[in-house]
Amino acid sequence: MSDTLLEVKNLKKYFKTPRGLLHAVDDVSFTIDRGKTLGVVGESGCGKSTTGRVILRLIEPTSGSVKLAGVDIGALSRRELRAHRKNMPMIFQDPFSSLDPRQTVMQAISEPIINNKIATGKYEVEELTVELMRTVGLAERLINTYPHELDGGRRQRIGIARALSMNPKFIVCDEPVSALDVSIQAQVLNLLKQLQRERDLTYMFITHDLAVVNHFADDIVVMYLGQLVEKAPAEELFENPLHPYTKALLSAIPVPQTYDRPERILLKGEISSPIEPKDRCRFAKRCPFALEECWAKCPSLQEARPGHFVACHHYDKI
Repeated sequence: MSDTLLEVKNLKKYFKTPRGLLHAVDDVSFTIDRGKTLGVVGESGCGKSTTGRVILRLIEPTSGSVKLAGVDIGALSRRELRAHRKNMPMIFQDPFSSLDPRQTVMQAISEPIINNKIATGKYEVEELTVELMRTVGLAERLINTYPHELDGGRRQRIGIARALSMNPKFIVCDEPVSALDVSIQAQVLNLLKQLQRERDLTYMFITHDLAVVNHFADDIVVMYLGQLVEKAPAEELFENPLHPYTKALLSAIPVPQTYDRPERILLKGEISSPIEPKDRCRFAKRCPFALEECWAKCPSLQEARPGHFVACHHYDKI
């Protein structure tokens, strides 16, 4: 039996604009094994969050396929999709705007329990809600408080509890700690790791913070203007980055002054337009190593080392 839980093949999402089609997600393919975490990194606007939303069909894909535990998500009817959503919730970036300000903690966590008929009867719903609060580290005394009365860390714990309430197999974490203080970030990340071990959860962890994903993810994919430019196990990617864009991202990670750090790579040149992109390397305008071939043809992902894929014509010469 295969350990693959999520399989994404040739996923595309184009948006119509007055100037043409914007290629937000362009031919993205990857898999995630059960109980593992895939980190998705890149600059703002690279298509990370859109990829997560298209996988969950919060946004309909232009083309491509997504299979979760062998189920073709794209082939589900709206009624079937609604029933299947409990297997693939999302934890959102902003814990305040993702919660209804008119709902108490009790109401916010119990809402998906009631809607998905996970528990019936007032007592059973209340008991499960309190149990979820304990699981994510929320004190029972907060059960009747509102989001504006809580700090960011507690709000995000409500979001995590809502996701867990449906006993999911797979969770998309869309920058779940980027809006939190550094000390709170560590607490939430440790909680997510603990829950993963206890419940055998599978995560797609979207972030722009490579320092975070280094310690949290098993595998990492790097996105640039809607495309995957590198894909590898986390340790391998940090030790042996092959794509010049990945190297630039890694060089920007802040480190204490007491440690030696690699020389900062400053990217120059303009960012290519994602609207009707030409068949060439989308990073070429900013790449100091771009050659004639880079301007003539878009590179495809190729296996440079076992399990390490890169989309670059000249990765072995950089």
